[in-house]
Amino acid sequence: MMSDNRSPRPQRSLPLAVRDDLLRFMDEQQLGPGDQAPTEAQASQMFGVSRSTAREALRLLEQDGVITVVHGRGRFLSAAGTLRVERPISKFESVTEMLEALGYEPKSAVLSVEQAPASAQEASDLSIAQDDPVIRLFRLRFTDDEALIYSVDVIPRDFLPGPIAHRDWSGSLTTALAAQGHAIVSSVARLRAVNLPREVEDRYSLHDLGPWLLIEETCVSRSGQKVLYAQDYHRGDQMAFNVIRRR
Repeated sequence: MMSDNRSPRPQRSLPLAVRDDLLRFMDEQQLGPGDQAPTEAQASQMFGVSRSTAREALRLLEQDGVITVVHGRGRFLSAAGTLRVERPISKFESVTEMLEALGYEPKSAVLSVEQAPASAQEASDLSIAQDDPVIRLFRLRFTDDEALIYSVDVIPRDFLPGPIAHRDWSGSLTTALAAQGHAIVSSVARLRAVNLPREVEDRYSLHDLGPWLLIEETCVSRSGQKVLYAQDYHRGDQMAFNVIRRR
């Protein structure tokens, strides 16, 4: 296998990025059930990563049921591994990454940002004390004047130091947190269909766009800290998630 010269990946998600690269490689090679998957050494050489990173990426594919391990022989593509879905619900991605993957060129309007004491709900989801200071960020993602996602993001104040007024809040929060040493690697989410709160509809002229798909998500860093509690209201008529079901 030839070495693959790709642009550097952010360290926050290296095994996940290599996992996705392996999936693309196996698709491009048209591998089928029973075909051998790349070894740790081959994956390390192809994607320019360490053996330990390649091992972790292959382990993620095992967890997803894409490949199986036959001891003494190696890793092989499973029957379920030929199933592919766009935007699997099990894959963590930022709102910006998700919209760009769908072909949108999203813009972000910062509606407001504040420092305030954590509510009881926020304290519970972030495992902090009630009334601990948090940053609360309200944004609207849109394209061509069409609203796509209304977001409320809550971050413990200590995780993004510095004056609130001096930060560009239109950018990616996952990138900002990673720059402070709080790289997000996983999350727990709850999905349900709702209408926007009436006061939000009235304030930002977002009437008659529901129901919205609300994703309430608590994001965890590599060190195990809960660094972000997000409520993202997705336009139900514009977006969907997919899932593979197995016995």
